[in-house]
Amino acid sequence: MTHRGTSTEPADLRELQLTVPAADGLPLAATLTLPAGRGPHPAVLCLPGSGKVDRDSNAGRVRMDLGRPLAATLARHGVASLRYDRRGVGATPGDWHTVGFLDNRADAAAALHALRAHPDIHPRAAGVLGHSEGAVHAMWLAAHTPVAAAVFVAGYARPGDQAVRRQGAQLADALPTAVRPLLPVLRRVAARQLTRLAATTTDAARIGGIRVNARWWREQLAYDPRADLAGIRVPVLAVTGDKDTQVDPDDLDVIARLVPGGAETHRIPGLTHILRRTDGPASVFAYRRLLRAPLDEELLTTIACWLAARLR
Repeated sequence: MTHRGTSTEPADLRELQLTVPAADGLPLAATLTLPAGRGPHPAVLCLPGSGKVDRDSNAGRVRMDLGRPLAATLARHGVASLRYDRRGVGATPGDWHTVGFLDNRADAAAALHALRAHPDIHPRAAGVLGHSEGAVHAMWLAAHTPVAAAVFVAGYARPGDQAVRRQGAQLADALPTAVRPLLPVLRRVAARQLTRLAATTTDAARIGGIRVNARWWREQLAYDPRADLAGIRVPVLAVTGDKDTQVDPDDLDVIARLVPGGAETHRIPGLTHILRRTDGPASVFAYRRLLRAPLDEELLTTIACWLAARLR
């Protein structure tokens, strides 16, 4: 890792701005958040969900603002954390449209290696934490790389194709009543788009007139995390909200069954995929309103306490 300067933060944490070299040499712009006191510290790599998101899980005007509050909570519990901008996002160079699902996984592996090698980090007390797509990459890392613990937040445990089709069905169920008569047509269009994506051979393609990262879609649709879950030999915490419309909360049972020795699972009442709670119906159409509220503090504390107890 290359240091690019520091910033002054509250007394209970310290932030270092770094660049992490990917396997092909591309510099991933990153933030290492350290707890107060001398190291080496236990640490966790934080991986965001899908899309053109930066180290704080923000994509343009859609601001989830997960990275910094999570890092601060972890630091208060004595756990350092590393987060980074994806390729072609924020301060990391590249073309996001040409980045594949497996590229994201390889970059996560490189970031984990760099985290373990940092002088302020205890290399045998490093874990991985992912949200949504990041949780799926965390499953692979937990099965194939030296980590001490793993946290999966809103991660699916089924083939990617099935996960995407379930998301589509949930979205259709939440459409306004006036649009319901169009559902058969919309479902046929969506099925054709997925078929076209699966048949592409280029990194990027135009689907429905929109440029999309086709290779990411092909690789994500084809990936099945269940074999990796069965290969994990470290403590696992899996958390999904019961109002998550993008991931089936019942996948928690699959994770607990497949991970040897089991996994600690939490199905949190009222929690949505964007990690805010709601008393209303579960719907992606409520995201804009829910994002005005802060992240669920109880969730952040639960994760931090669990990691602090296992990364030693």
